[in-house]
Amino acid sequence: MRTKAFEPDEIADAAMRVFWQRGYAATSIQDLVEGTGLSRSSLYSTFENKQGLYQQALRRYEAVTMANVKLLSGSGSAKELIRQFLTRVAEDELGDPQKRGCLVANATLELAGHDEAVAELVAHNFQRLQKALEKLIQRGQQSGDVAAAKNPRALARFLVNTVQGMRVLGKGSPAPQRRQCLMDVIDVALDTV
Repeated sequence: MRTKAFEPDEIADAAMRVFWQRGYAATSIQDLVEGTGLSRSSLYSTFENKQGLYQQALRRYEAVTMANVKLLSGSGSAKELIRQFLTRVAEDELGDPQKRGCLVANATLELAGHDEAVAELVAHNFQRLQKALEKLIQRGQQSGDVAAAKNPRALARFLVNTVQGMRVLGKGSPAPQRRQCLMDVIDVALDTV
């Protein structure tokens, strides 16, 4: 009997959605079977184990966040691009009825402290965003949009931290205050830039 052909990236994307909704610990192999449509044996033969599938899901999550990184390399003032970026993050949080947050932030909180492979994937994701922000800030310093005295790397790290904090606040703030809470964070962050 011939087995059904499948695309591993599509399976990783489906698994990503399951992990993103449930978290790593709360996701069972049965949840992954149902979410991907693959049998247990196919999941194990392709990804070895749940951890391997989770790591591949984190790699695939980069495609989800790529639009935000691309926004930062667009034309316009650095402060305006940072505002657009932070506003997009806020709108993502406000528009998600499942309150999934950021898969990388979730992985950081749940696993990165004791899983070296996940910690490396998380660090890669944060560094990619930090480099894009740092480059934008340097461009803003050259144009006079960002104060030249500010350390671009430190400011980029601050903004990465701000984004991750917004993701956490988006999940945990009471619904009536959520929008105002996130907008307040954006205003303070822009004052810092």
